Amino acid sequence: MLTAANQLTLLRMLLIPGFVILTIYGHLGWALTVFVIAGVTDGLDGLIARRSNQKTSLGAWLDPMADKLLLVTTFVVLALPNLDLANRLPVWLTVCIISRDVVIILTVAIVNLAIGRRTFRPSVFGKIATATYIVTAVAAMLFNYLGYHSVLVDIGVWVSLAITIISSLHYIWHARMIIDGPAN
Repeated sequence: MLTAANQLTLLRMLLIPGFVILTIYGHLGWALTVFVIAGVTDGLDGLIARRSNQKTSLGAWLDPMADKLLLVTTFVVLALPNLDLANRLPVWLTVCIISRDVVIILTVAIVNLAIGRRTFRPSVFGKIATATYIVTAVAAMLFNYLGYHSVLVDIGVWVSLAITIISSLHYIWHARMIIDGPAN
């Protein structure tokens, strides 16, 4: 069960508190470094699982959970009003992103309980949303470390909002198609 890929995923989860502590105490360069290391573990765990045929059901659950925890935690910390950040992420964006994830999780649970097991594969819009969130977070952390406000972060905020709305609407449409379609 604890394959090398799953161990990397667990490492990513263990890096989250370090990222939070470093950010809160103003060690923004180290916080960015920890975030990048966590991102590298995300790429490596999938690569290792595929290349060495170590795909496990535990990994199928842990990997997306680790990704969500890292991103949600990052957005929450970068939205905290009491931190002296040049590029604070808006609370409303963080709420929108978290709400989207909660709605997705609840929809999957309700559909599976109400009409039986259904498969919800990640959509291209969901993957674009995740990539956009990562780029926005990294830009915010980088420019916070450099100590000045960047219009790139502002653009990332608005693009993140747009893709959150688009991916949410697509997910609702996809769930509706699963509910209305024939049973698997």
